[in-house]
Amino acid sequence: MPVVHATEEAIAKAAQALARGETVAFPTETVYGLGANACDAHAVAKVFAAKARPRFNPLIVHVPDLTAAETYAEFDATACKLAEAFWPGPLSLVLPKRPDSGIADLVTAGLDTIALRAPDHPVAQALLAEAKLPIAAPSANRSGRISPTMASHVEAELDDIPAMILDGGPCPLGIESTVVGVTGDAPVLLRLGAVPREAIEAVLGQALPLANEDAAIASPGQLERHYAPNTPLRLGATDVHTGEALLAFGPNAPQGAVASINLSASGDLEEAAASLFASLRQLDDTGAKAIAVMPIPTNGLGEAINDRLRRAAKAR
Repeated sequence: MPVVHATEEAIAKAAQALARGETVAFPTETVYGLGANACDAHAVAKVFAAKARPRFNPLIVHVPDLTAAETYAEFDATACKLAEAFWPGPLSLVLPKRPDSGIADLVTAGLDTIALRAPDHPVAQALLAEAKLPIAAPSANRSGRISPTMASHVEAELDDIPAMILDGGPCPLGIESTVVGVTGDAPVLLRLGAVPREAIEAVLGQALPLANEDAAIASPGQLERHYAPNTPLRLGATDVHTGEALLAFGPNAPQGAVASINLSASGDLEEAAASLFASLRQLDDTGAKAIAVMPIPTNGLGEAINDRLRRAAKAR
């Protein structure tokens, strides 16, 4: 199916496709997702097959709001506080799954927890309203590859596998949701993302520790190698080697690269996050022998940007 502009008619057809057990790609404020009816195990299996995604890696279920989310998971006071502060928006919560949730076991990788979020994008919200069902949706790309932030990225990755690719323009945030686990005595940061850790800590009134890297996988984004281009990355670069492309940041980019993209010449981390994945895709297509990546500060959104780059640079 070709890319279709996300008109009301197209969204209605996409909702019908989801109800038939097909997959649909759609934009969120973070990245494009490949969605299926979260209550239909056969439909969810198509998502895993399309992405070649390991079945031990759970999916995030998209819902319109907190009221809908409470149908599928148990919310304590902390979870409610976070949902009220950040929904709709780029925060996913991993919570105890209700026994009668109706969510397919494949979505949660057989765990007794479920990842939920309410997206803050008009197309995603319109699709949820029209479909009237929970949508399980990881990023719409092959597993481990660069996440898509434009409809053309989805088409390049998945071609005609989705029944439809709804084009809602570039994703404004450009980096995946932050994932917080609220299943024990204290919340845990499972995946760095578009909501900075400091913002969540301000709402909680306490520190938010990052889950141990050797902890069991409880949410998407915890695999060591992820978000990766085909071209090797060289992190922390202050110069450019022969044959390298450059992913720059800030006003003092070195010269001599076969191709160069500056995530933000002014050093703005929000601008850098929004263009990160699209820039990696562009440099991956240049034929460079490697991509040199300039240092990026680790404060605010820089923590999530550096997380993505570190996982992308992991040796194959």
